[in-house]
Amino acid sequence: MVATSAVAPRTGNVSAGTSIFAMVVLERPLEGIHTELDVVTTPAGAAVAMVHCNNGASELGAWAGVFGRFADALGASADADAVYEVLFREALGGDPDAGGLLAYNFLSGEPLVGLDEGRPLVIRTPDSSLTLANFMRAQLYSVFGALSLGMRVLRAQGVQLDRMMAHGGLFRTAGVAQRFLAGALDAPVAVARTAAEGGAWGIAVLASYLAVAESTDLDGYLRGTVFAGAEIDTVDPDAGDVAGFSTFLTRYETGLPVERTAADAL
Repeated sequence: MVATSAVAPRTGNVSAGTSIFAMVVLERPLEGIHTELDVVTTPAGAAVAMVHCNNGASELGAWAGVFGRFADALGASADADAVYEVLFREALGGDPDAGGLLAYNFLSGEPLVGLDEGRPLVIRTPDSSLTLANFMRAQLYSVFGALSLGMRVLRAQGVQLDRMMAHGGLFRTAGVAQRFLAGALDAPVAVARTAAEGGAWGIAVLASYLAVAESTDLDGYLRGTVFAGAEIDTVDPDAGDVAGFSTFLTRYETGLPVERTAADAL
């Protein structure tokens, strides 16, 4: 929260790495009990709803490794950053709903969707459009799949977001995962120049705040000092991406019994 300056109500952050989670600062308490959510607080004590998923970008990384090795075999060696750049840019040319493809990134169990074990899967129907662009879009969408189901609970509670800050290695390729996340959340997503920094940097920032804590609140310190003049790129949700991801998510939720059967059979 501190590392992304997301400590005020109607702000939040998404951290995408081996796992993925979203934290949204609430304006008012949630109603009822929601097993998809954890309730924590900002360092200043404001209530935060947290959606945590065990599975993030690891399966995506495995596929990037496959394509990187394919490049090596062709004699066109590329470093990992270049492979991700090409694959992510390719995803931008995919169909909004990933062409009917479905992917699950579950290397481990995912309690949010009721899975004790995970089996990474790529599934398609005969009339789907299997292209590299759609394949990569499906893989990127899958990173946000379970998270989006949890965020749907917050939307049903009337929780509003002015901006979601994103950080983690997934967002190093500018404008791709950020755009798809904006479509998945139907909310603006911002990425700062410090997006690759994480908890350790945030703790250091929080420690520096202690020197001025008596004269300013944490949100004011972050916005007025730490992030004043920071390079922040904000992407608004694209209507086509919102509709396409919604179609993908319906397919994703409908297909979950296939994931459960795969875990039972293999």
